[in-house]
Amino acid sequence: QVQLVESGGGSVQAGGSLRLSCAASGRTFSRYTMGWFRQAPGKEREFVAAISWNGGRLTYVDSVKGRFIISRDNTKNMVYLQMNSLKPEDTAIYYCAADTGIYGTLRYDQNEYDYWGQGTQVTVSS
Repeated sequence: QVQLVESGGGSVQAGGSLRLSCAASGRTFSRYTMGWFRQAPGKEREFVAAISWNGGRLTYVDSVKGRFIISRDNTKNMVYLQMNSLKPEDTAIYYCAADTGIYGTLRYDQNEYDYWGQGTQVTVSS
């Protein structure tokens, strides 16, 4: 079992920054691909970013490239999403997710992720 708990959401004006954190339980966390997804009101949940087990490979959805940075600290069982130059269209509930395929590839499909956090709200006002 893996438990994920997100934090760091909030309200910010356009152009501002937020840093989301995801605390994970489990001794094998360091072997998992981790991802961030988001769901805006009235829309389907979408992929935002993913990071490989050792942090060596990263991938982002085009709409956040150059603005968001995903990172992880395996010594602390933590994953982060640094969000800069925020836009109103970034408003959503942000979810942390774990793909427990050991040393797996980066995946964009939410169905490939096995465990999810409860989500944290990010609201960006214009």
